[in-house]
Amino acid sequence: MVDIKPIKAILYTQKAGNLADLITQPYDKIDADMQKEYYKKSPFNYCRLILPMEENKYEAAKQRIGQWLEEGVLAQDEQQSVFVSRQEFVLDGRKYSRIGFISAMRLYDYSENKVFPHEGTYSAPKADRLNMLRTLRKNLESVFLIYSDPERKTVAFLDATAKTKPIIEVIDDLQVKHTIWRVSDPEKIRQLQLEMSDKTVVITDGHHRYESALAYRDEMRSNSSWTKNSAFNFHMCYMVPTQEEGLIVLATHRLLKEFKLTDQVLRDFESFFDISNVDPSVEGLESFLRSHTKEHAFCVYAGSKAYGLTLKHDNKVYDFVASHVSRETKIFDVVILRDIVFKHILKTGKLKMNENILYVRWTREAVEKVCHGEASIAFLVNPISAETVVEIAQQHELLPEKSTDFYPKMVSGLTMMDVSANETL
Repeated sequence: MVDIKPIKAILYTQKAGNLADLITQPYDKIDADMQKEYYKKSPFNYCRLILPMEENKYEAAKQRIGQWLEEGVLAQDEQQSVFVSRQEFVLDGRKYSRIGFISAMRLYDYSENKVFPHEGTYSAPKADRLNMLRTLRKNLESVFLIYSDPERKTVAFLDATAKTKPIIEVIDDLQVKHTIWRVSDPEKIRQLQLEMSDKTVVITDGHHRYESALAYRDEMRSNSSWTKNSAFNFHMCYMVPTQEEGLIVLATHRLLKEFKLTDQVLRDFESFFDISNVDPSVEGLESFLRSHTKEHAFCVYAGSKAYGLTLKHDNKVYDFVASHVSRETKIFDVVILRDIVFKHILKTGKLKMNENILYVRWTREAVEKVCHGEASIAFLVNPISAETVVEIAQQHELLPEKSTDFYPKMVSGLTMMDVSANETL
């Protein structure tokens, strides 16, 4: 059901220097300190394109990309290719490997039931990425998609390619090893296209990018002549089969800046939750979460105090929760947190990312941000499985924003795709 095509990728050349000094985490994972460190690494670091420090970041990125192409720091392939991409990493002492492929995929409206989102989006990040797309006319980062391949036909293609010589091997700043293979054989690409033609896909990461690309596509169609193979009808995507053992989903913890854990708030919690004292340490918080994976439970941390909250097994509570959570999705921990704790008890109103709510990946990071005064209270949750994400998406249900964190992210700077008006695939 999805149409994929090979791309004439834009890649760094040897003139750019050591690739490890050039690649970055995705733009939305880069904080101010990381931004400064990336700038120090190289005058050609990819952060200078996806998240410039300059006041007019869009024009700064446009000037840089034009200059780097002219100077040969970046170069576009002459041949169309699909790229196989593997990440090797260690998590909690265990080694994992995840493999997928990078290609262009035709953009589909969600109503076409070919591409399924699984979580909501914020308007500000979409506007930001759309402005960057309009200015540069390049896909700087992939959208991360998953699909089911129970017969393992695409898996066989990926595994066979991984036995050949790669074009890129690099370790990123999180110690994840990235290996890239280029596949330019037209017959192999046609076979992959055939295998993908009956698939539907779920967006795991890059909802803002995808929806910005839809808006850009529609703008380009209205402002220029186009064909179905115009590049702006597509987006560069990283696609992974759900059968991959290395398809890991981490939790995304929520930190509030303007709310306190008062005695009254705790009393309000008691109407819905059984409350347990938890050791206010990383180990104590994680131990509680691990021991409550089969229940609706999460932790609240406020510096010197921490508590475990477990939804009461009470019909009145379940009835209240069911009637007060948003109708677009089933009752998950992150939904209870948003609709009962934030909206009903704390009365937070609409939360704005990075203004009054922060999202972090690691428990330790959440604890440190509260201790350093960057947030006043942290809510820590268990992760949602990849299988659940697919089920939710294909039932046209949505989780709250930033509910999942597929780990590791595809680093930025390995491939880029031109989506200018005259570019075709």
